[in-house]
Amino acid sequence: MWKVFRQWAKPEQLYQICGQCIPWFALAALCTLPLGWVWGFGFAPPDYQQGESVRIMYLHVPAAMGSMGIYVAMAIAAFIGVVWQMKMADLAAAAMAPVGAVFTFIALITGSAWGKPMWGTWWVWDARLTSELVLLFLYFGVIALYNAFDDRRISGRAAGILILVGVVNIPIIHFSVQWWNTLHQGSTDMQQTIDSSMRTPLRWAMVGYLLLFITVTLMRLRTLILFQERKRPWAIALAQKER
Repeated sequence: MWKVFRQWAKPEQLYQICGQCIPWFALAALCTLPLGWVWGFGFAPPDYQQGESVRIMYLHVPAAMGSMGIYVAMAIAAFIGVVWQMKMADLAAAAMAPVGAVFTFIALITGSAWGKPMWGTWWVWDARLTSELVLLFLYFGVIALYNAFDDRRISGRAAGILILVGVVNIPIIHFSVQWWNTLHQGSTDMQQTIDSSMRTPLRWAMVGYLLLFITVTLMRLRTLILFQERKRPWAIALAQKER
């Protein structure tokens, strides 16, 4: 199994695998994400307490979950890169970082828009909101570190260490509503506690966000691989072939 993983981690092989997977994930994302949004914004009923503002959850909830899930995936890639010195793991983490930053930004903006009618203010230094903002800064830090050095091995190592240190923020985000008294609603099993007419489009939106993340990450990973391996014979031959 490890030999197969090593084989897939070769730059040329991984580049080809990404190219083969991108169309399928992109097509799936184009089907699921609009379905969840159209169903949620157009046909799902309003909430009996929050009214029409509850529709923001079809943007906010998948983005918030994605912001944390992407960072955990980055931490796994960073761990592999630091421990086993795999260059492609560092590139995978670098490819995910901007996507995670965008998801986190969406979660913060939509959370503020949702909080205004519920809390009467756009922003409070709430434990959940503040820890999510820290997550955004961590993403920015990873992106900055990866681009701070000309030597990609050094930049990958520095970014990987920051990712592993910052992963402690993930349980803080998740459990913040239990550990502190916050304005943000407490932890609920949203998958089960909301009505199925609202739960089903939310699930479609969550799947769509996941597929979109995978698609964009694979596209970025191909670009990073090609840039890093641009002086290799296979990359030169590929560039000449595509001219």
